[in-house]
Amino acid sequence: MRYVVTADEMRAIDAATIDDIGIPGAVLMETAGRRVVEAVCQELESNPAAAPRVAVVCGAGNNGGDGYVVARVLRERGVNAAVFLASAADRVRGDARLHFDAYDKCGGVVLSIASPAALAEQREAIETADVVVDAVFGTGLARDVGGHYRDVIDAINRATGRIVAIDIPSGLSADTGEVLGIAARADRTVTMAFLKLGLAVAPGYARCGEVSVAEIGIPQGLGAAHSIRVGLLERSDLAALVPVFGLLDHKNRRGHVLVVAGSPGKRGAARLTAMAALRSGAGMATIAARWSGELQIPDPVMTAELDADDARAGDTLRALAGGKSAVAMGPGMVVSEGGKRLVHAVLSDLELPLVMDADALNHLGADLAPVADSSSPVILTPHPGEAARLLGSTSADIEGDRIAAVRALAEATRAVVVLKGARTLVCDGIAGDGFVTVNPTGSPALATAGSGDVLTGVIAALAAQGLSPADAARLGVYCHGLAGDRVSAEVGVWGVVATDLIPEISPALRDLSSDRASAL
Repeated sequence: MRYVVTADEMRAIDAATIDDIGIPGAVLMETAGRRVVEAVCQELESNPAAAPRVAVVCGAGNNGGDGYVVARVLRERGVNAAVFLASAADRVRGDARLHFDAYDKCGGVVLSIASPAALAEQREAIETADVVVDAVFGTGLARDVGGHYRDVIDAINRATGRIVAIDIPSGLSADTGEVLGIAARADRTVTMAFLKLGLAVAPGYARCGEVSVAEIGIPQGLGAAHSIRVGLLERSDLAALVPVFGLLDHKNRRGHVLVVAGSPGKRGAARLTAMAALRSGAGMATIAARWSGELQIPDPVMTAELDADDARAGDTLRALAGGKSAVAMGPGMVVSEGGKRLVHAVLSDLELPLVMDADALNHLGADLAPVADSSSPVILTPHPGEAARLLGSTSADIEGDRIAAVRALAEATRAVVVLKGARTLVCDGIAGDGFVTVNPTGSPALATAGSGDVLTGVIAALAAQGLSPADAARLGVYCHGLAGDRVSAEVGVWGVVATDLIPEISPALRDLSSDRASAL
């Protein structure tokens, strides 16, 4: 798992490297700049031009300091590079000043864009450069970008060449990934030492292009020492979690998922959940719902009668849960007082792993106590709208800081929470440590009706096979995303439907399992 840090955590790690380890800040800046030069040279090689030009757009801070190193080293290598300085030169201080002066003494070209008139004069040079290096703002930006700097970032975004951002695209919040008024849209981002939160989560990751983490001399052990609480999932994290089947296994050993889902007109949701559970390795799946002749259930899936509005529905549910390994509840579920009572009955009466999605979450409303008090290990899988209802908030609030939202919901429910969306998040409220994992797999192909129902089935099946709730959630979202990636690679993202995902779940698990085998 790759550590992902906030701006404050990165500042603390920088300070520890300089003050405790003894590596000067100017040395770190020199190394950082040289790592960016490697990326710029790769861009120039990939997009050859007769006489390539590189525009390095610098601010007054340390991000600009990295930029001066980039321009100096590029010129040493014979590349036509120039610094476009967005601030007054006398505002450049500290280590950045040292490298500004070194660049100047080596004959470097500095072109001022510190005023509207100066920017207007140099706009064409920036916008027509073969590579533009964005070194305006770093991770310390905490306010909306306005005024003249807004125009500077706009000029970067209008460039016809490739845009390489240093550490983080200027204008992007390092902690939430939100655009602070305006932000550079990079083709490539070279970030230093550790991945930054704003580069890993939505919406920020979509503005960063290809992201690489540059080693600049900061010890990686400082991440653990500073108790980093966010990690980006990697294949190696998930390979060891894929269930292994023995030669003597049979269907009962592989787990039986009870799917409490579907209602007249919404049978498809239950079918998707059940079939996804079977494709994820569960030995059996039974859909429990009220039937009215619209069966059309795939042959491997069993059915049972469960009328949520019947006064004895709770007793029926308890009986159906006997011998089951996990419960998936909510997709296409009946919306009624009976459905609400059934949700509360599951939480109060069962002790099986429980995955709650869709209308099971809507039946909870903002009353989270039944989840927190449940003796079942619970996994909640809300999309932002559902999460907003659970927290008494708005979708905009949830999307404004997804990390804070998933932590708040996990803490309030003492459940594992899967906050769906681009770069799905998982927070383990059962462990209670607030650690959040970011899932990097998936594509716009997953933005289709029923995709969440498939995910519910995948997670429930993995829990039924003995994975802990947190591991089932992490492997589930990763595998679900891989299935989407596989479909996208074959047919593109246009017109993908949820049923296309289900056949790709087993191959995705197989590929992850082969990673483990090759590592042995």
